[in-house]
Amino acid sequence: MSGESCSPNQLSICYNTVALDSAANITQRTDMDSFDTYASPLSWRYASPEMRALWGETNKLKTWRRLWVALAQAQHELGAVTSEQLEDLKQHVNQIDLERTRVLEAETRHDLVSEIKCYSEQAPLGGAVLHLGATSTDIKDNAEVLIIRQSLDLLLSRIEFLLSTFAEKITDWADLPVMAFTHLQPAEPTTLGYRFSFYAQDLWEDYRALRGLRAGLRGKGFKGAVGTSASFVDLFGVEKTRQMERRLSELLAIPFYEISTQVYPRKQDYSLLCALASLGATLYKFAFDLRILQSPAIFELSEPFGKDQVGSSAMPFKKNPINAEKIDSLARLLSALPQTAWANAAHSLFERTMDDSANQRMIIPEAFLLCDEILLTSIQITTGLQVHTQQINQNFEKFALFASTERILLEAVKKGLDRQQVHARLRDLTLQAWQAIQTSQPNPLPQLLSNEPLLTGVLSGDEILSHLDVRNHLGLAPQKARAFAQNLTRTLTEIRGI
Repeated sequence: MSGESCSPNQLSICYNTVALDSAANITQRTDMDSFDTYASPLSWRYASPEMRALWGETNKLKTWRRLWVALAQAQHELGAVTSEQLEDLKQHVNQIDLERTRVLEAETRHDLVSEIKCYSEQAPLGGAVLHLGATSTDIKDNAEVLIIRQSLDLLLSRIEFLLSTFAEKITDWADLPVMAFTHLQPAEPTTLGYRFSFYAQDLWEDYRALRGLRAGLRGKGFKGAVGTSASFVDLFGVEKTRQMERRLSELLAIPFYEISTQVYPRKQDYSLLCALASLGATLYKFAFDLRILQSPAIFELSEPFGKDQVGSSAMPFKKNPINAEKIDSLARLLSALPQTAWANAAHSLFERTMDDSANQRMIIPEAFLLCDEILLTSIQITTGLQVHTQQINQNFEKFALFASTERILLEAVKKGLDRQQVHARLRDLTLQAWQAIQTSQPNPLPQLLSNEPLLTGVLSGDEILSHLDVRNHLGLAPQKARAFAQNLTRTLTEIRGI
């Protein structure tokens, strides 16, 4: 799944086995060598094995070696590396020896040099020309961009699946009236499908942004210690250096920045983390809304709750929205990471300082791991989402009468009454009705409106009562929700090429 989007059937299998049971996730993910020392929860508790593997040491070193082989290939074509040297490097490209590399790093105190030494020991013939003319970031920066691209492919496939799930929910519930809330107060009716459309629309924007960012990713290229390509020019001359870099771009299937310093512009990392944080914001809102809607006072929706799941160690009756809370908790952390990336870009003095290096080992991998877990959990919630139609209808009957006052206001103004005067009177009557409800009395609003002289002077009792039914006061919500879901499904189908 790391290199390309999966088909819907493949995705369904993946999420049925990885995402749909939280307890099973934790069991499957306990793949650490040891729990005797601190390990980040992202190493075993959160995120998928696929995403963790992409950011693991083995994949990083394999990617470094892939770059060294590509560099040797391009230099072979320029006549600087023999066929035998190139073949020697190719034969040992996947022979990762982490134990030996760690021993060498303890001696050299340089992670990339230790891997050069390890690779050269395994491939002594090719090792004689390994890393020729390059600086560390010619390898590290380009490798990181390649892994970022793999990680985006994995996230994009998950977003596609989640968007498809939302499209199904939108279609299923496009016509179901629910109370909309503004200021956390009942407002007017909307439909459940239209509310889902809002989350999906934001998610679609995130998807488009991440696809665009993925398409625009650029590596540093091979430009040496300060980005001038001086070492390669000394080796090959100007034209062959340009030829070498063009060839490396072809071999790695990634464009390079035309201008760089020792590193690629760190603004690319900032743009990336902002886009990932935006994805987090979208799903944070979805999860936050769900937490409120799952509260017993409203209880219109709830996340899936396993047969043997325990809500509280103290209170056996609890069914807490732990998955929605987890999304919000992880997204809150994700939202803070762009600030560090901003500082890395702004504080990278002259041609490069190293004050970004240590935190960059964490912020980019962890941003992807956080997004992975947030998406997997969102898929788990949406695929198993519980819709409590009886409670939705009860809440609607309780609060929808208040929404009818806007229709009555409009009709009264059509009949010639002063809008401000009618608005003020309706406000008084609704406040009286609220007071009655708060003391557990039936809602008296129909009687109050039917007996209001200001209104009965222009509207009959039957007209007033007819306007109290706001189930059809939904505007374009059902049509727009259904059209959005259809367009979304069609577009995703075209993207997948199925």
